[in-house]
Amino acid sequence: AHGLPPADPDREARQIDRLRSLAAEARLAPEFAEKFLNFIVAEVLRHHEAITRPE
Repeated sequence: AHGLPPADPDREARQIDRLRSLAAEARLAPEFAEKFLNFIVAEVLRHHEAITRPE
């Protein structure tokens, strides 16, 4: 939407690093934080593709 690419791997990598650090500081599993973000990104991409798919 709005001419932007559906994915931004560089930004996603920065967000993963940030969330892993926050999780570690909170004594949570960094792996869980990464998996959770990956799930959210995958869902957003899936919805974006569904919205932009011609009918």
